Amino acid sequence: MGSNETILCGNILMKTDLHKKYMLMAIAMAKKGIQKGQTPFGACIVKDGKVLSCVHNVVWKTTDITAHAEIHAIRKACSKAKSIDLSGAVIYSTCEPCPMCFSACHWARISKVIYGANILDAQRVGFNELTVSNHKLKKIGQSPIEIIDGFLKEENIKLFQFWSNRKDKRVY
Repeated sequence: MGSNETILCGNILMKTDLHKKYMLMAIAMAKKGIQKGQTPFGACIVKDGKVLSCVHNVVWKTTDITAHAEIHAIRKACSKAKSIDLSGAVIYSTCEPCPMCFSACHWARISKVIYGANILDAQRVGFNELTVSNHKLKKIGQSPIEIIDGFLKEENIKLFQFWSNRKDKRVY
């Protein structure tokens, strides 16, 4: 994807530079989480050019195994929007959403999922992943969600490396 290309996000065309901006925000949140003893995952939800939420995973902080970055982001975005319907929104995730998170994106009617690293990358560093891709879930469930994978993949893979070098790293 070149910097001059555009991608349809919800009902607005966005230059890939804007996608990069939002993904870098998700990466920054993941780094912040890692520094707080969390895992290397971040997510940012944007609708109509406005950031509704940008968070990191809080599984260990909350002792809630469902507190993945995407779920945390959806909860905050719905609260901010005062609606459970996030139609037209885009979620930028540092890693491919797990089946639980992809399902939550579907139920929230998020229009597009853009992610960097994939489930197999997370599994390689020790996470207990169900290796069902978002593309397969979309097909099986006939979800209308558009998926863009591998966006800034190398930058997102670096999160796993940063996290792996910490003495306080924990997987689930």
